[in-house]
Amino acid sequence: MVGPSLRAYGLTVPLDGPLHAQRDLIASLPDLGYTDVWSSEAGGADAFTPLALAAAWAPALRLGTAIVPAFTRAPATIAQSAAALADAAPGRVAIGIGTSSEVIVSRWNGLPFERPYQRVRDVVRFLRAALAGERVSHAYETFTVDGFRLLRVPDVPPQLLVAALRPGMLRLAGREADGAVLNWLSAEDVATVAPYVGDKEIVARIFVAPTPDPAVARRVARAAIATYLTVPVYRAFHEWLGRGPALTAMWTAWEAGDRRAAAAAVPDDVVDALVVHGPPDACRDHIRRYVDAGVTTPVLALLPVPGDPADHVRALAPSRSP
Repeated sequence: MVGPSLRAYGLTVPLDGPLHAQRDLIASLPDLGYTDVWSSEAGGADAFTPLALAAAWAPALRLGTAIVPAFTRAPATIAQSAAALADAAPGRVAIGIGTSSEVIVSRWNGLPFERPYQRVRDVVRFLRAALAGERVSHAYETFTVDGFRLLRVPDVPPQLLVAALRPGMLRLAGREADGAVLNWLSAEDVATVAPYVGDKEIVARIFVAPTPDPAVARRVARAAIATYLTVPVYRAFHEWLGRGPALTAMWTAWEAGDRRAAAAAVPDDVVDALVVHGPPDACRDHIRRYVDAGVTTPVLALLPVPGDPADHVRALAPSRSP
């Protein structure tokens, strides 16, 4: 079902709509050629509930978080949730840990967004020990754990991945985790990013606007790009990638409070690089470019274009490839 160079093909869940209504679609994903489902945790569903449902609805799927924020859950709580999911789906779980953003951590959750690199590193080190069943008593740089031990240790510990954008976090992913989770980059950017991770797994969330109408796709994509790439961590990432000159007008308009002008200022070539769009075959070809560049696990994230999201999932499936 999955083409020769597509050993993995993931989908971001949940889709728009009630969780309970997505059972039949999730159950059909393996037959369509999807191998993975990956969740996130920002302002919608939490990271674990959609994956727990998928574990029951489609036992063949690999389950991943992309990502669980390192700040908004206590380390022991992350360990318990990760262990329970790994216990429910042995050998099929990958836990992506990342910083999230100052908006989510500080403004939405009232927590200090301090030393993000150190926090992610410490959480990964703690999880590695805790998920192996060790009793953990350690003063990490950003938190202290005194005598914690999981009471339910999974037979197969989940893989641990780090959400990474720039060199420091990318190196951490390659050095101390099982791989990296990437976000908001082009297929061509993979060549810049991948060497820092080495031979570990590289998961990339790839935003897809599955419509043959480029005007519709670009309108939806511009709104998403302006929302995300004005966040400081993503701005720094794209400045590092060399897109500073192309995105300066967007950042200027956003800082002036004009979100509509910010979205309108995103150039077509930036949209076309960062968001996959077009008919299904063109989208699959574009996704394959990420894999050819070094992504081991492409994960589709559907943007809200006209049509039923379930129909888009079926149309984009690897099994539909010629």
